[in-house]
Amino acid sequence: MEAVNSCVDPFRTSVCDYRTMADGVDWPIVGEQVRQARLSAGLSQQDLAARTGLDRTMLAKIEAGTRRLDGLELARVSRALNVSMEYLIQPRPAVLSRRAAPLTEETDTEAARSSERLEIVLVEWLRNVQQLLDLGILRTRPPLRYPHAVTCEADAREAARWLRQQFGLGDEPIGSIMDVCERAGQWILVTDLPGDGASLVEGGIAAAVVSTKGDPGRRRATAAHELGHLIIGDEYSTDLGVSASRAGREAVIDAFAAELLLPVQAIAATGANGSASRDLLVGYAARFRTSWVLALRQAELAGYIDAATRKAWSQARPTHVEFMEALGWVPQPDLASVRVPPAYAHAVMEALRTSRITRVRAVELMHGQIVEADLPGDDDLEIAP
Repeated sequence: MEAVNSCVDPFRTSVCDYRTMADGVDWPIVGEQVRQARLSAGLSQQDLAARTGLDRTMLAKIEAGTRRLDGLELARVSRALNVSMEYLIQPRPAVLSRRAAPLTEETDTEAARSSERLEIVLVEWLRNVQQLLDLGILRTRPPLRYPHAVTCEADAREAARWLRQQFGLGDEPIGSIMDVCERAGQWILVTDLPGDGASLVEGGIAAAVVSTKGDPGRRRATAAHELGHLIIGDEYSTDLGVSASRAGREAVIDAFAAELLLPVQAIAATGANGSASRDLLVGYAARFRTSWVLALRQAELAGYIDAATRKAWSQARPTHVEFMEALGWVPQPDLASVRVPPAYAHAVMEALRTSRITRVRAVELMHGQIVEADLPGDDDLEIAP
């Protein structure tokens, strides 16, 4: 199993803070969180016992919810599992709690572990955002929702065009998909995780995670896909979720993402000028920063190419040189090195300048976008009177 680095601080809740909240802790929930985090990491109870110095029978009682943990023990367990203390103490967001059966020894598979680790990273990211909101440093827009029902791919493409209109994007390439997500009220984290991405809305906060796997074009498609879940609505509250299978829902969301990234109309306007040109379509894929498969799909919908041409052109994916030639060798950095949204990054630095978080915590909250050596010295962080 591939390791997941969620860049969390297992000691963000101090032992003293923990003691003040211990009376309100639901120990069966803690036990279940410990068990699922352990299984997702591919550890047996004996493995976790060796990492924490706790007895295996004690861990069995902890997971059963019949034994409490003191602050130091909880810190050791959270460190061994690479999750925060809050993650083990706090109930999972409701939308995740009803998505699937919990991970158990009986359902322990590679796919189930990956899904659980992805959800752990997503929950930790949600709580990172919540921490800055609670400090009054970060401000978020209410999540944007498409005002009409979406029951098919055509509806989803219309929703994407509606969003472009809301932000005055016309049919032009999107410079930063992370900026679009932020304007729509969704906070995107790009990080190391299994799968492509995931998203949720909890307490009015919309959060999403995108994997660093794949090239930036794939990351943009994943970000647009997760934004589609937000704009169209989650599967538990829309007609879409009632009337379509999960595969059908994902196809609808994919249609939204494709239309958002490369509008059919942008290609259709070119198609009226003459016969189809592969080089011209390569230029569209490069300028709009989409995959070749997505560009071919949109070109067929636009009537620019037919199904036979799409199939033939799909056999030879454009090379990196072809894409760069189409761009005039201008770098396209979106989601290549940026890990967190700009407003979130500014909030982290403001929290550091006002001594509300430590330097170590600031680096952790930036999820690998900076290291501690990148931060200014303590004297430079002082606030001018």
